[in-house]
Amino acid sequence: MATILSFIKKYRIAAMSAICMMLIELFVELIQPLLISRIIDDGISKQDLSVVWLWGGVLVVSALLAFAAGLASSFFASHASQGFGYDLRDKLYDKVQTFSYAVFSRFPTSSLITRLTGDITQLQEMVFMSLRFATRVPLVVTGSVIMALIVNVKLGLLLTVTAPVLAVFIMWMMKKTSLLFRAVQQRMDTVNGVIQENLTGMRLIRVFVRVGHEMKRFEQRSRELMQGTVSALRLTETTMPLMLLMMNGGIIAILWFGRLDIASGQATTGEVVAVLNYSLRTIGALSALSWIISSYSRAAASGQRVVEVLRTEEEEGSAEAGAMVTDKAGHAREASEGRQAHGGQKPSQQAGAADKTLLPIQGEVQFDEVSFSYPASDIRVLQEISFEAKPRQRIAIMGATGSGKTSLVQLIPRLHEATGGTIRIDGRDIRQMEPEQLRGAIGYVPQEVMLFSGSVRDNIAWGREDASMEQIVNAAKQAQIHETIKRLPHGYDTMLGQRGVNLSGGQKQRLSIARALVRRPAILILDDSTSALDVRTEAALLEELTRLSCTTFLITQKISSTTSADLILLLDEGRLIAKGSHEELMAESPLYRRIYESQYGEASQHAQNLR
Repeated sequence: MATILSFIKKYRIAAMSAICMMLIELFVELIQPLLISRIIDDGISKQDLSVVWLWGGVLVVSALLAFAAGLASSFFASHASQGFGYDLRDKLYDKVQTFSYAVFSRFPTSSLITRLTGDITQLQEMVFMSLRFATRVPLVVTGSVIMALIVNVKLGLLLTVTAPVLAVFIMWMMKKTSLLFRAVQQRMDTVNGVIQENLTGMRLIRVFVRVGHEMKRFEQRSRELMQGTVSALRLTETTMPLMLLMMNGGIIAILWFGRLDIASGQATTGEVVAVLNYSLRTIGALSALSWIISSYSRAAASGQRVVEVLRTEEEEGSAEAGAMVTDKAGHAREASEGRQAHGGQKPSQQAGAADKTLLPIQGEVQFDEVSFSYPASDIRVLQEISFEAKPRQRIAIMGATGSGKTSLVQLIPRLHEATGGTIRIDGRDIRQMEPEQLRGAIGYVPQEVMLFSGSVRDNIAWGREDASMEQIVNAAKQAQIHETIKRLPHGYDTMLGQRGVNLSGGQKQRLSIARALVRRPAILILDDSTSALDVRTEAALLEELTRLSCTTFLITQKISSTTSADLILLLDEGRLIAKGSHEELMAESPLYRRIYESQYGEASQHAQNLR
């Protein structure tokens, strides 16, 4: 928890102010039973109204002072806890933004969402409670016992006996419930995961008539969460009856022996009332412990989960630490503004082992005996891949599902790190290049299209923050989406739903391509990004790409997309089994010929041979 509590240092003035106001409130409240004792013994018993009015007035003023101090304490505690929660959430989000793909695989998305929301909220409430209530409870108990001993030693001892017993019981209870609430938070992750899957795949669920199945699955996970929460809360709630049993026994003892002492003249009525009042305050403070124990147990479990993310070591090395520049809003933005059309970068200062010579990237890519395996896996996804792509060439990558096509192109922007061999761009090892410069020169269109809520203009400009309207329109034209955008209700200002729900698959693909093209990249990666396009639109797009001054990597299953490629890479089970132009592979690769025949038929193959 030391890592978590370090975030409160920034708000130590507010925290100290909250504690000071709470101490003033507590001091006044501990004095009040003494004032009541004076009113009873010196005023009511002696029938002296002047004493009643005097000490009664002091009692009223002290009550107002305690109210004002309590209000101020709550204000300062709220300020400190809200600021603490904001900073911790911001730091956690920044940390997640630096995660590599390998690290992301260790944390399910639903778990990260829970940690960024529910777990942070639990810790935020813990800070508020610590400043406002948790610190107050032991002071109220201790102060009440001391004041009871001052008023009457014999009666005060009765209150003193029960305090240590309750303290030991409470500590045991906190340790026990912390484990239960950690399990509850894990089950919350599971519930959030099911919700996320169902909301994302709602159309698929309905098409396959699986609504009933998914409802049962959610009901099961929700029931497990409920049962875990009930078990944890049942244990915490048992503290209240046990504490009340012991404290009520103490009150009965105080009343019994107090009556005897009054009869013998060893105590006054005011003293008995004062000790009884301190006992009731102790009961009230200890009664809140049930709630405090529950909140602290949840916070302890949440704190461990948040620290787990904060202490996650990056796996991309020291150069990766400087890959992203984080602004005040906590959003990572690429420092690649002002690039030239050929993919040049704005010079910047960056610490680390990376090469600080930020020369413009031309787009030459070389794989030299490159192999790759996913973390915690012995299976080699790619095995000793070697090829060379010259600037402005188009490289088509083909292969069966699972052959390693996507893994290969993801190694270029270092979304994954190669486990063997060397990847060079313009003759430089990419591990020695600044990730900021490397990724700033790459336009990447993933296999799964991801659009953001906002306008069409915003989604294209997302690829380049400083893009002008002219550049946005030009990128849309190159991606063959401009005419479609013009027909939308508000053109480029048309608002898109979440993940572009109001667009077709082909429209989303072309919009994603436009987002990559507006960057004016030196290297363009299209990961099966034309699968939803018709033949005519795809041909127009490929024709437009030939005019761009960038090296293009195109993952495709269509022969029509490979015929004009400068180099075709044919992968099979992670191995590069053939490479060359369309004509070369038709002559040398039986697998490529089979793919061609499956799409064009044997007649086309015969005509190809005649040519």
